[in-house]
Order: sequence, then structure tokens, then C-alpha cells
Amino acid sequence: MSERALVIVGSLNMDFVVRVERLPAPGETALGRAFQMIPGGKGANQAYAAGRLAKSVRARMIGRVGYDLFADHLKASLAAAGVDVSFVHATRSAPTGVALIWVDNEGQNSIVVASGANYALAPSEVEPMRPLFSSASYALFQLETPPETVVRALAVARQEGAKTILDPAPAQRLDAELLANVDLLTPNETEACILLDRPPARVSLAEAKSLAQALLAAGVKAVVLKLGDQGCFYCDREASLHSPAFPVHCVDATAAGDTFNAGLAVALAENQPMEQALRFANAAAALSVTSLGAQASIPSRAAVDTLVA
Repeated sequence: MSERALVIVGSLNMDFVVRVERLPAPGETALGRAFQMIPGGKGANQAYAAGRLAKSVRARMIGRVGYDLFADHLKASLAAAGVDVSFVHATRSAPTGVALIWVDNEGQNSIVVASGANYALAPSEVEPMRPLFSSASYALFQLETPPETVVRALAVARQEGAKTILDPAPAQRLDAELLANVDLLTPNETEACILLDRPPARVSLAEAKSLAQALLAAGVKAVVLKLGDQGCFYCDREASLHSPAFPVHCVDATAAGDTFNAGLAVALAENQPMEQALRFANAAAALSVTSLGAQASIPSRAAVDTLVA
């Protein structure tokens, strides 16, 4: 595998998306409007976005699906975006993962995931991934697969020379062993607070640097805080910078974080400097919230280049 690549290790889900006036309260029945069945899963979303956005690197997806129609549909969607799905294998132990998503009039969402086959990606399956990591410039991870698999895969990716990017979602506390192998951590505000055992809260730009530095102290090499309509804030042990958001009308924020991560990895793999890479990632994420759905909302490279320019 002489071609340099982005490797994405993570989840593949079929998303069942319903538009609602507002998100229902506990015990409340809400009448929905439009319904869509859309390929998703944080890992697959990042792979799909990388396939759409990359010019000179190849996206390769590692994950697990079941033996069902959803699996075929998810793999076909990724392949259509130019993603190598040779390493997405089926398991008979569980069905393909699904996500149930409600989206309100403001574009905010509520999501429940049934992981299914995503949790069949076992630590014992990491060692055969070495050749993929050795050919990769960056490896992307999330937390919708077993934590022990993520820990092992992060370590192997680093051993093979790939830079690691972790999207710490769904939000949870992470141990030092995992964080020590993360080159770039990309939490949103809620995830950052949970990682630091703080109450989830809106983070101002004035607070962003201290929050990012607290995450650096936990063991990661660099941090990008995703701050929604405030853009993002980058911090490592030598420098920090803020990259403002692009103003757009938000229809559905479902895959914005995944699109951001893929855009950032693509830009860095193409040797763009960090400031330029953050602007590219912000543009990709901004365009993604202007349409309904996960992979269906991810923009083309041409559209992102136009917005950046």
C-alpha cells in the first residue's frame, strides 16, 4: 500500500431521522413530519466526508456491520464517495447498528444509538490493522466502538507512524492510557467539560484557552475545541489560535462534528498549515448544517473550496 491514506476506525449506522417541531420531553409523544433513512455512524460519516473532501489522499474505513440490507446500503454509500470499504467486515453476532434521531426546527437533535455490530470490533482484531496504519498519514477514531479496541488501535496507529485524531463522542471520561496516544483531541464544549469532570456548559472564547490547556494536561498532544457558531480553538504546548465560524442558517447539525474532523484530517494530510486547515474544517462543517441528514449533508470539495475562498 504505497498510497498515503486516511484510515478511519469506527462505527457504521443506518440513521432513522424524523423532523419535529421541538424535541419531546421525557414521557411525551411528539408528532413528527418528514422521515428519512440516511447512512450514518460517526466513523462512517467521517470516512464519507474524507472521501468527498480529499484530493490527493485515499480514505479507508475499518468497521463492522451485520448480514443485512443496511450493511449493503452503508458500504455502497461509502464506496460511492470514493472510500475503500475492503476492511468493513460483516459479523453474524449482531445486526448493523442503527441510530434514532429527532431534529427540531432550530436544527438541534436528540440521538439514541443501538450499536449492534459496531461492538463486534474486538481488540483481537487490531493487530491485522497494522499495514493500514503504516500506510496512513492520519488515523481517525471516535467512541462508538468498544473502548478497549479504541485504546489498542490508537497505540498501534502511533507505533506505525500515523498521527491520531480522536473525536471523544459519545461524551465520557477517558483514562490516561488512551489519551497518551492521542495527537489531536477534538471535543465539542459538552465533551470537553465531561472529559474534565465538569458540568456541561457553554464555553466562551475567553474560557476556551484554559479549557484546552486543562485537556493538554490530561496527556494529549494538541486540542481543537469545537465551539459551534464561535468556530474552533486550537491549542498545543507552544501555540494557540482561534478560527471563527462561517455564518450559515442551521437546518440540521447532525454530522457537523464529523464533517469538521474529516475536513481537518484531509487538510492536514494535504500539508496545509494548522490555521488554514482549521478554516477548511470550519467551512466544511458550516456547509454540512445547511442540509438535513448525516452523510446526505456533507459537502463536496468544490463547495468547501468556494466558501473558503
